[in-house]
Amino acid sequence: MSTAATYVEFADREAHGVSPTYERLSRAVAADETIHRLLAEVPEAKRQPNLLFGVVRLLGGPVDDPNAFHDFTVERWADIAPELRGRATQTNEPGRCAVLLPVLEKLPQPLALLEVGASAGLGLYPDRYAYRYGDRRLGDAGPLLECELTGTEAPTRLPEVVWRAGLDLNPLQVTDPADVAWLDALIWPEHEHRRERLRAAAAIAAADPPQLIRGDLVDDLPALVEQAPAGATLVVFHTSVLYQVPEPKRQTFEELVRTLPGHRISVEAPGLVPLGELPPAPDGSLHNVVALDGVPLAWARGHGQAMSWFADRR
Repeated sequence: MSTAATYVEFADREAHGVSPTYERLSRAVAADETIHRLLAEVPEAKRQPNLLFGVVRLLGGPVDDPNAFHDFTVERWADIAPELRGRATQTNEPGRCAVLLPVLEKLPQPLALLEVGASAGLGLYPDRYAYRYGDRRLGDAGPLLECELTGTEAPTRLPEVVWRAGLDLNPLQVTDPADVAWLDALIWPEHEHRRERLRAAAAIAAADPPQLIRGDLVDDLPALVEQAPAGATLVVFHTSVLYQVPEPKRQTFEELVRTLPGHRISVEAPGLVPLGELPPAPDGSLHNVVALDGVPLAWARGHGQAMSWFADRR
């Protein structure tokens, strides 16, 4: 896909109705041949909108004015390019726990959670957050995660988690101001509620840090799995991670994860996990597929704000 097409698709399917600032900016970049030429200097995987916009914000650049964004990007490209090459979109959105919870609730408790692509590990605390699904609320501490849930009943209990660990090529630490600044830069401009969630979730993780291992999702996963305690249901999960993994490695990961004990929850864009035929998504915006052990269950929006369960209606 061309750079222009990538930015148009981001505007249409991800930013539209969610971030007017990023929708407007992405359409402007789609037509900006100067920025296209600059982006051609970095690997294709490093040209994605979320990464470019996050790096510019991290460096103090403007994203609310496309013309100012253009000028800043051109003038500061010598600073921007190394950041693009060295970073990844490690969005660590606690709200995604709201689409994990309906699946986690149904598994034998207690749970041992292992997240692949864990970033700072904020997705490892589904038992420490509060949730609202319509008029049902669970939990009374931590950030409140709201999710529009259709097609199934809302969860009635929080999971019991006795072990939590994460694997990431570059794990982030919520006690490191530079790492938190990068997590903040990845949050879209209008989403102050997500910034508040980030701060609240980071406080929970800092008080009880998870085990975060720097490693590869194929080479280093089996050794971490072996550390999970006996007597707990192992759940290996990953959300919006595999689009950053080259296809040959995705295939190897798929073969590996099927041999592991316990269960696997995937929350990924269609086509990244082999799931067979899927029903139509609720609308034209980008949705991830929530699946348990390779069985697709529901559609979910990228930040956990909505989930449409379809498994019982297929």
